[in-house]
Parts: sequence; structure tokens; C-alpha cells
Amino acid sequence: MIDNIWEKIIKEVELRINAEPSLKDYLGNLILSKSDIKEAVAAILASKLHNDALASKDIQRIISECFNKAKDLDQKLVDDILFFKNNDPACKYLSTPLLFYKGYQGVSAYRAANILWNDNRHTMAMFIQNRSSEVFGVDIHPAASIDGSVMIDHATGVVIGETAVIKKNVSIFQGVTLGGKGFDRGDRHPKVEEGVSIFASSTILGNIRIGKNSIVAAGSLVLDDVDANTTVAGIPAKKLN
Repeated sequence: MIDNIWEKIIKEVELRINAEPSLKDYLGNLILSKSDIKEAVAAILASKLHNDALASKDIQRIISECFNKAKDLDQKLVDDILFFKNNDPACKYLSTPLLFYKGYQGVSAYRAANILWNDNRHTMAMFIQNRSSEVFGVDIHPAASIDGSVMIDHATGVVIGETAVIKKNVSIFQGVTLGGKGFDRGDRHPKVEEGVSIFASSTILGNIRIGKNSIVAAGSLVLDDVDANTTVAGIPAKKLN
């Protein structure tokens, strides 16, 4: 399936070049010259994250090394694209998140930083986190745990703390915080189960569990566990009848 998705992305990008010939070199360098999704994502992130500290080619090398070390990383990158394509009405093409969505790019940068973090390369992991926050507007601690098939839509203002856990098929919208309470230490961030939707500007605090297939309405403040298949809303959030 991964190879099939990559082939479809290549065909889409060729059509994009036909439509916008002025982007031929840009799209060719980032997509058409690459052999797979991992190479393409590494190149795209490097083109966005480079600065005076690290040149684009150095960041691309570091990210590529991370991606090639991680088991099933290419599957996660593809699963994230497919989740966007299947759940975001504005996403018409597989290549769109890859090329243009800050949320997809921010999560992909997190995936590289997470690999570095788990390899005890904490300084480089924090460098990528910091640059990703500056460029994409999404701040994900490298130690957080995020499965594949996760959509962070629009990305701007999303904060995900160090001990947060996010399972698959989760949708998170702009301005969401998965944070700790006060100055607690240890395991202090939310655990988000499969199939959850967290809508814009919601704040979820503490080591609490957001149950499977639940919904957190926009602008909510969640301080307690949320049962599976439940919708909560308000400040503080309450279960809706």
C-alpha cells in the first residue's frame, strides 16, 4: 500500500507541475527526485526548518537517518496523509498535506524529534522541536507518544506536553492544549484514546483519560476523565445529554 500511495503522490505532483510550471524545480527537488515518502518528507522538512545553526542539507541528513532507523515510520507518514485525506473536507489530494499543511509537517517533524529523543540525542530533538514550533506553529514535546493516523488541522497554537499519549484516528484542531496542571512533575499530561476529536481552542489538563470515540467541543476546559463515546463541552467541561 505504501508504494501505491507514493505512486499516486508522484502522479499528482506531475499534474501540479503541468498546472504551475513555475514550481517545476521546487516540486521536482522535493518530490519527483525522491525514491519514497521518507525521503520526500525529510527534504520538505529540511526546506522549512533550516536556519543559521544548521543548513538544509544537514537537517535533511539528520532527519533521513532518523526515519531510516525507525520501524514502520513510512507507514505512519502514509497513515497521517490518509487520515487527512479521509477526514478533512478541504483535502482533495494525497499530496496536499505533504506539501502544504503545517499540521502534517509539524507532526512529521515531531516524529523525527521523537526518534532522536528516544536515541538520547535530546539536544538535537529539542532543536527540531523549537524550529518546528517557530515555523509550523505547533509545539509538540519530543517525548510525547503519538500513533499514526493523527490529524492536527491548521496546527497554529497546538501544544502537546511531554507525557501526553495520542492513539490513532485522533483529530486535533487549532489552539488545542494537552498540558499539565501547575508545576506537577512525572506523568502529568492527557492520554487521548483512539477515535477522539478535540475541537478548536480546547484545553485539556492533567494526567486524565479522554475515552475512545469521545468529542471535546470547541473552547472547552477539560480537567477530569471523559468516558468513551461521550461529548463534553464548557468551562469546566461537562457531559452533554
